[in-house]
Amino acid sequence: MEKIANKIKSLSQGKAQVAKWRSQGLKIVFTNGCFDILHLGHVDYLEKAAGLGDRLIIGLNTDDSVSRFKGSERPIQDQNSRARILSSLQFVDMVVLFNEDTPLELISNLIPDILVKGSDYLAENIVGAEVVKKHGGEVKTIDFVSGYSTSRIIEKIKKVIK
Repeated sequence: MEKIANKIKSLSQGKAQVAKWRSQGLKIVFTNGCFDILHLGHVDYLEKAAGLGDRLIIGLNTDDSVSRFKGSERPIQDQNSRARILSSLQFVDMVVLFNEDTPLELISNLIPDILVKGSDYLAENIVGAEVVKKHGGEVKTIDFVSGYSTSRIIEKIKKVIK
């Protein structure tokens, strides 16, 4: 069994791994997010995404990029913790961190066969959709498990400690 930490790759390592998988004829799925406090909704979503292909890559926002769009109190867990936790999931094959506001550069370098986001996005508005389609890939959305979100968990914790 591969060590969990070995699933965390730099962009250049990720590109090399994708090339190897491609040469083996494997279908590569990509999704991205913060995955700050991993919960049932995340696990369900990622398991379904993994089921769409042979290898699942997660583009993970760095701490700086999370703070830029979620606010200075986020993330709750640092990027190394989030990456290791995601890597521990058996259906996750690779985690690559990105510091940009969107994963466009990462998607443009890895060129997955299937790009996945939650169904709260319209397929045509998903960052990287044009790149993936241009290379013959697909863009898919997955429904979330209702009632689960990191923000909801944080609010619940705040109520408990007051």
